[in-house]
Amino acid sequence: MIFSGRRARRTLFACVLTCALPAIAAQRASVETVEISARPITQFHTGHDETRFGPFEFVGGLEMTSPARDFGALSAFRFLKPGSDFIGVADTGFWFFGTIAHDAGKRPSGVKNFRMQQMVDVSGRPIHRKWEVDAEGLAVKDGIATVGFERDQRVAQFKIDPDNMKAPVRQLGYLVPARELRQNRGFETVTHANPYGQHAGGLVVVSERSLDNAGNVYAAIIEGPHKGVFTIKRNGDFDITDGAFLPDGDLLLLERSFSIARGVKMRLRRIYGESVEKGAVADGPVLMEADMGYQIDNMEGLDVWTRDDGALMVSLVSDDNHSILQRNLYLEFILHQD
Repeated sequence: MIFSGRRARRTLFACVLTCALPAIAAQRASVETVEISARPITQFHTGHDETRFGPFEFVGGLEMTSPARDFGALSAFRFLKPGSDFIGVADTGFWFFGTIAHDAGKRPSGVKNFRMQQMVDVSGRPIHRKWEVDAEGLAVKDGIATVGFERDQRVAQFKIDPDNMKAPVRQLGYLVPARELRQNRGFETVTHANPYGQHAGGLVVVSERSLDNAGNVYAAIIEGPHKGVFTIKRNGDFDITDGAFLPDGDLLLLERSFSIARGVKMRLRRIYGESVEKGAVADGPVLMEADMGYQIDNMEGLDVWTRDDGALMVSLVSDDNHSILQRNLYLEFILHQD
């Protein structure tokens, strides 16, 4: 059966979110250089020229494609240099690295130096079993990448080496009881708290949709002076797909919702920093929501950074699940604080 257009994307999105299992080469070079074609996105609201969406100002975006078999499934990323060099993980068990290029107007214009490497075991052999390397969340600090994995639930740390990513150097305790983590709804958010705030830059993890008896989302502060489990108030039918702390100490969450009737939605929500503490139910307002009338897809990755002119930036990426009905997107916004 042939599907086309928006209806096809809505109809098959439920399956490809959980069922797409792309073939992974049996053996490959440790690092693969990947050619990326990037089509500029100049309108966030399709067919409309406005740029302000609540406190967010759309700067620009890219629709990324590649002939490379393994490109896609981009589930989390962080900048190593603000707005430029980045590291990321794909939920098919790959690391990726690259650089976002910008034009003279500070709009994203392309992707350079994109490389991918399959995750490896302690012997340095590529891991082919997806359930072992379903990487979903990523944090970066002091040359260490901390990754949250679903299915085989764990939080692991790796030394960052774009030319040769090796096996993890450390496994972290994540405090949330393992029995409370749902099989495909584990830690999608791994982020460092504000270095000058109450958690002194400690690691915070948030699950996608592992719920307590009150229907709130399990999360934990797993490093820092105030370690402990907390929850985040679930708001509607949205699931949490990533997050990062803002300079003022609040936590910005990326959330996703899907139904066959209306398709996919994306939401950005600000969680008050003072509510992120052991035993608390953290909550905060929705800042922006977008549906399929906007340039979105299965939005899964988020990072916050400061541009050279002082603007507070928010960048998002989508996971195409290796489906011809979905897209790999990069979107860039200014977050206005007024």
